Amino acid sequence: MSPKENYNASSIKVLEGLEAVRTRPGMYIGSTSTRGLNHLVYEIVDNSVDEHLAGFCDTIWVTLEEDGSATVDDNGRGIPIDMHAKGVSAERVVFTTLHAGGKFDNKAYATSGGLHGVGSSVVNALSRRMSVQVRKGGQIYEDKYERGKPVQELVGGLLPSIGKAKGTGTRINFLPDDEIFEKTRFKSDDIKSRLHETTYLNPNLTIIFEDKREGTQEQVTFHEPEGISGFVKELNKSDETVTEVIRYGGTYENIQIEIAFQYIRDFREEILGFCNNIYNSEGGTHITGFKAAFTNIINNYARELGILKDKDANFTGADVRNGMTAVISIKHPDPRFEGQTKTKLDNPDATKAAAQVTQDEAVHYFDRNLETLKAVIECAERAAKIRKSEAKAKTNMLSKPKFSFDSNGKLANCESRDASRCEIFIVEGDSAGGSAKMARDRMFQAILPIRGKILNVEKASMDKVLANAEIKTMINAFGCGFSEGYGQDFDISKLRYNKIIIMADADVDGAHISTLLLTLFYRFMPELIYEGHVYVAMPPLYKVVPNKKGEEGEYLYDDYALAKYRKTHKEKFTLQRYKGLGEMDPDQLWETTLDPARRRLRLVQIEDGRMASEMTGLLMGTDVPPRREFIRAHATDAELDI
Repeated sequence: MSPKENYNASSIKVLEGLEAVRTRPGMYIGSTSTRGLNHLVYEIVDNSVDEHLAGFCDTIWVTLEEDGSATVDDNGRGIPIDMHAKGVSAERVVFTTLHAGGKFDNKAYATSGGLHGVGSSVVNALSRRMSVQVRKGGQIYEDKYERGKPVQELVGGLLPSIGKAKGTGTRINFLPDDEIFEKTRFKSDDIKSRLHETTYLNPNLTIIFEDKREGTQEQVTFHEPEGISGFVKELNKSDETVTEVIRYGGTYENIQIEIAFQYIRDFREEILGFCNNIYNSEGGTHITGFKAAFTNIINNYARELGILKDKDANFTGADVRNGMTAVISIKHPDPRFEGQTKTKLDNPDATKAAAQVTQDEAVHYFDRNLETLKAVIECAERAAKIRKSEAKAKTNMLSKPKFSFDSNGKLANCESRDASRCEIFIVEGDSAGGSAKMARDRMFQAILPIRGKILNVEKASMDKVLANAEIKTMINAFGCGFSEGYGQDFDISKLRYNKIIIMADADVDGAHISTLLLTLFYRFMPELIYEGHVYVAMPPLYKVVPNKKGEEGEYLYDDYALAKYRKTHKEKFTLQRYKGLGEMDPDQLWETTLDPARRRLRLVQIEDGRMASEMTGLLMGTDVPPRREFIRAHATDAELDI
C-alpha cells in the first residue's frame, strides 16, 4: 500500500498549544521575512492602542533594544493577573492560548484592532524569549517565556511580584526567534511609519519611539493633534493643492466614521483605509461605500449646476476621484478582515455606514462651500477629457497589430493554456533570452525577452507609455489589460500566467531593469503584485568548483555566501563569476534559475501602500534633490525592501 493510500486516524496530527503557530507562522503574520518580523511589533502595539481606545492609555513607548529585542510599554490598565477559570493567572492564558482575550464580549473593549486575542500568543510563540511585566495595585508582576512556553514559576497559579510600581500598565519585551525568521533585525523606517500613522488616527495618543541599536540610535515622539486632517496634509506636502482639507465624520448603527480628503493638481488617486487603527492595504467595504456615495454626490451637483447636460454621461468614479488624497478611518465593534494581517475589511455594514455618513456630511459641506465644490468638479472634468482621449489611444494600442501567442516574434510561449500552471520569464537581452528558451520546460514556461531598459513610466506621459513596444508586448502577453489605479480597466481573471518572473542579471544594471519593471507593474497593473503573481528570480553570482577530484561544484548567490564559503573551505577551488545570465549554458540556467525544484524566487510584496507609493515617486520620479538626499542617507543599507 502506498503512503498516499494509507490515510487513517494515525495520519491526523494534533498540534497542541502554540505549536501550530510555529509550524505555520505565515498563516498568522503573513510571512517570515522582514514584513512578518515587523508585524510582531504591530500586534503588541495594537493591543496598547486598544487600551487607548477604551480610554485608559495616553502614552505608548516602543523601543528597539541593543540586543535585537523589542519592548512595548504602555500606561493602560495592565493585563489582568487574577485567577482565571483555567486555574492560572489570566495573563498566562492570554499569552499561551489562541483566541484568548478581552475582545469578545465588547465589555472591556468597544472596538479593537488586535484580533480577538491571537496577537499576543502568536508573538510569544514566535519569540526566542519574552518577558511580560504588569503594573497593578502598586506592584510589578512578571511572567517569562521561551519559544512560547512558560519558564516562570507561578505562586499558587498567580504571577510573583518583583517590586513596587507607580501607576498601571503593561511592558512586553520579546526577542524574535532566529529559527523562524529569515532576518531578525527590525526595520525601523517601517515601524516608525506605522507608529506615526497610528498617532494621526488617534490625536490624543502619544507614541515615543527609541532605537538603541548600534549605529542607528535615535528617539522620536509622535503626536498629531490635527488627526487625519494632518495626515492628509502630510501626504500632500510636496504637491500643489486645489482645495483645503475637507473633513467630516459621524456614527451609523454604532460604527464611527471619520473621513478627510483634499484635491491636488496632479493626476492620481490615493485613498487609505483604516479600521480600528489597522491599515487595510487592499481597501475594503468602508472604501467601497465612500467611493459610491461620493461619485453619486458629485454627479448630482454637476447636473444641478448645468455642468453635465442631459446628453452627457455621468463622470466615472475614477474621474471624480482623480487628484483626491483621502484617509478613511472607521471604528467598528466587530470587524471582519480577510486574513490575520487585516489587509482588507469585509463587513457589509461598513459600506452602508461610510455611504450614509458621506451622503449626509459631504452634501452639508458642499452646500456651504460652492467654490470648493466647483474646484472638485473641474478636476473631474479634466480627468474625463483625458480618459476619453486615452481610451482611443488604448484601443489603438491593443487592437493594432492584433496579438497572437504563436506569431509574436519575441514571446516563446508555453504549450499549456492552464494559467494556474504557467509562468512567464521576462528576460533582458537576446543572449540570455536564447539560453532561457533552450533551458526552459516548454510545457509550462514561457520566455519573453526584452531589449535593454524599458521606459521609466514614473517620468513618462500616458501616450509614451502606450507607444512603448516593450510595454505593449508585456501587456498583450499577460492578457489582463492595465490601468492607472487599482482595479480600473484591469481583469485579473484573464491573466494567462500564475507567475510573472523578472529574470535579470545579478548586477547593478540588472537591479535597475528589475526596478523599472516593478514600477510599471505597480503603477499600471498593481493587482499583479497584490495578488502575489510577481516574482524576481535570484540567479547565482558565483560557482565554486573544488580542485580536488570527485567533489561537485556549488553555486553561491551573493558576496556574503562567498565569504562564508572561504571560511569553511580551506582547500583550493576554482571560482567562476557570472557577469550575466547569457554566460550560463542552458543546463546551468535550468538548474540555478528555471528549475522549480532548485531555483530561488523572491515574491514581491507591498506591506505599506503609502510608503510604496512615496518611495516609487521619490526614486523613479523627476525631483532629483530629495532622491539624492535619500541615497546619501541610505547608502550603507544592505537592501531596501519594497
